[in-house]
Amino acid sequence: MKAVFLSDAHLKSVADDRYGRLIEFLEEIKKGRIASLVDYEEAGADHVYIDDLFIAGDLFDFWFCRRDKIYPDFHLIIEKLVELKKTGVRIHLFEGNHDFFMKEYFHDVLDMAVFEECAQLELDGKKVFIAHGDTADEGDKMYKIFRKFLRSRAFYRLQRFIPAPVLWAIAGLSSAASKELNKENGDELFEKMSSFALDRLHEDCDAVILGHSHQAVLQKYQIEGRDKTFVALGDWINHYSFLYLEDGKFILSHYRPPCT
Repeated sequence: MKAVFLSDAHLKSVADDRYGRLIEFLEEIKKGRIASLVDYEEAGADHVYIDDLFIAGDLFDFWFCRRDKIYPDFHLIIEKLVELKKTGVRIHLFEGNHDFFMKEYFHDVLDMAVFEECAQLELDGKKVFIAHGDTADEGDKMYKIFRKFLRSRAFYRLQRFIPAPVLWAIAGLSSAASKELNKENGDELFEKMSSFALDRLHEDCDAVILGHSHQAVLQKYQIEGRDKTFVALGDWINHYSFLYLEDGKFILSHYRPPCT
């Protein structure tokens, strides 16, 4: 199996550098150039085509879109994901703290897998827990209340009656509010997420993959004689980081455009 994992692109404007780089990266994947993007000598032949792409939340800085009303700057990345899917790559989207209510479009219209919370999947014989990671800090009660309200059916029904341009303006405010509520020392947040991951690794998981912290870290453990892995995926704002899985091996890398 060959798979790529990434998170936290927070796409909003096609003019943003991270938007252009992510489009380039997905094009490289589509052309089978993943081997040249990974610092891994055993990554295979010149052309390696992945089987799965996992996006672990906050692909968008906000979502609040409808089947017939997609935020204009999101069309380009959606078209690229559809192109990739047509080549046979399975697309898996996890909702983050900025993008939710995604099933109606990405699953129902585009037939992509959407996970509202988390998933434990069997990948290359490993039990892998994947989530955005914004609920890893179980002590943050205020954020949990805010999160529950935004994801409630009542709020979902309410936002359906708001004209799209007005809704997108509100979405910008909710994005800023979410960032403020999640404003925390990066090292402290990572430690809480690492503790959360270790709890799962001590249970029956072989690997835990989380986004949200915006830190790109791969940690390996030996627990009860078994190799275990925790990965914080970083982001596409400062790190341009991604995780590559091939034949049971995880490699955390950073994308650098071919021209640099």
